[in-house]
Amino acid sequence: MDLSIFAILTQDGIASGAVYVLLALALVLVFSITRVIFIPIGEFVAFGALTMAALQAGTPPQSALLLLVLGLACFAQALFGTLRGASVGQSRTRVLGASFLKFVLLPAALYAAARAVDGAALPMLAQVLFTFAIVAPMGPMMYRLAFQPLAESPVLVLLIVSVAVHLVLLGIGLVMFGAEGSRTTPFSSHVFNLGTLSISGQSVVVIATAVLLIGALYLYFDRTLSGKALRATAVNRRGARLVGIGTTAAGRLAFLLASSIGTLCGVLIAPLTTVYYDSGFLMGLKGFVGAIIGGLASYPLAAAGALMVGLLEAYSSFYASSYKEVIVFTLIIPVLLWRSIVHPQVEEGEA
Repeated sequence: MDLSIFAILTQDGIASGAVYVLLALALVLVFSITRVIFIPIGEFVAFGALTMAALQAGTPPQSALLLLVLGLACFAQALFGTLRGASVGQSRTRVLGASFLKFVLLPAALYAAARAVDGAALPMLAQVLFTFAIVAPMGPMMYRLAFQPLAESPVLVLLIVSVAVHLVLLGIGLVMFGAEGSRTTPFSSHVFNLGTLSISGQSVVVIATAVLLIGALYLYFDRTLSGKALRATAVNRRGARLVGIGTTAAGRLAFLLASSIGTLCGVLIAPLTTVYYDSGFLMGLKGFVGAIIGGLASYPLAAAGALMVGLLEAYSSFYASSYKEVIVFTLIIPVLLWRSIVHPQVEEGEA
């Protein structure tokens, strides 16, 4: 390996690592607030990429139909809960009206728009926004249907549910998008030349977007009331509930942020590599390795660990491309051993 090859691999590693950093931050966010290990985040990566690809191909994205089905299920759940509850009269009507608008009318409008509009004729920014409008709302809907009723369950139960949701979405992804992979048009086709090193414009877009989003998340958690409420819920869920913070709403917001980040990662990575219906799972696992390095609690350590994963993957692809996945996931073993030695085991009931 000479210096030019090292520079090229480092560029690729940083670009991939930027995506893994975002996924790791999303996993830490969801786990710290809801205690859910959000395994299905990989499906949001794949759904975001493949929805964008369908729009650019001029094909109505089937993910819009999935959004409508999830919305109808959420409305049925809200209807059942409202009818069982103590609210009556105008209060009950207002709740049902808001639920009908949010879970039925808006998804139905998006589904109708997806069927009627030629996505290939839309500007790229409109395609990105349409993709987010279809895929990102699935996060809080998924939380409402699968995780909210079990919010106080042990972490193991939540993990089993998360695996089940991942498997269901994996099968749905195969039905919606098929087994063929897709790529999207790059946001930038410009090439920057630094001496003998050529840097693609898409890689610059990925890295810049990741940096901007990390900065935006920092400001959100530090300066906004809802961000501080999420931080309080992450620190002490019971204490946050006692001071009037809605932990259920915090869980939905955490899932919305995570699904939005996953969708963004899919949109960013699709021009660089062919994405299949199951491609997001490996990307999510690599983000999970970074999150584990941060102990599923520390955002800076998770970001540093995810960036390390991206660089290790790039260098491994040069020396042992057949074993690069094995090398990356082996990284988790010494991390777990070190954490088990440094931090004593605590039973969940004593935490």
